[in-house]
Amino acid sequence: DEDAEKIDYDDLLEEMKNDVVEANEYREELGYDPVELIGWASEPYYDEVNKKLHWAKELKFGEAEQHTLNYNIRVLGRRGYLELNIIGGMDVLDDVKQNIHEILPSVEFQNGSRYSDFDPSIDKVAAYGLTGLIAGKLLAKAGLLAKLGIVLAKFWKVIAVAIVGLGAGIKKFFSSKKEEQPPV
Repeated sequence: DEDAEKIDYDDLLEEMKNDVVEANEYREELGYDPVELIGWASEPYYDEVNKKLHWAKELKFGEAEQHTLNYNIRVLGRRGYLELNIIGGMDVLDDVKQNIHEILPSVEFQNGSRYSDFDPSIDKVAAYGLTGLIAGKLLAKAGLLAKLGIVLAKFWKVIAVAIVGLGAGIKKFFSSKKEEQPPV
């Protein structure tokens, strides 16, 4: 996490946009609609205390009128990271930002696997920094992003229904009032 303050997020965004354009060539060769990275829906920031990296992208899939939110959180651990993604329409961004603090405390590594448990004398240092986590360079090199794009293109209707259901569930969860329990 040493590179957190050194990252130029504007340069990173431009690099990511170029990567998406390159990936679109492959997608279109396979007959799928291109994806456009519009920009940051929420600029990246690193929660140094809790070792959690946040960012959100605004995406456009093909000719879809509604843009898609891809909100990402990486919870850093001793031997890796936990990836959390919230996908929905751009209209859920404010809800996510307002309520994410209620969900994140429940996502922690166990003792011995936390970032703070890292021991440089015995643990391997990751070959990527926070920039690599945001840009997804490791995944892109492995070809996983292209494969994911193909799966998304094939199953976009099913995914869209699932996203709508998930969004409704999240909204219901956060908007439901907690019933008071009678004293025991």
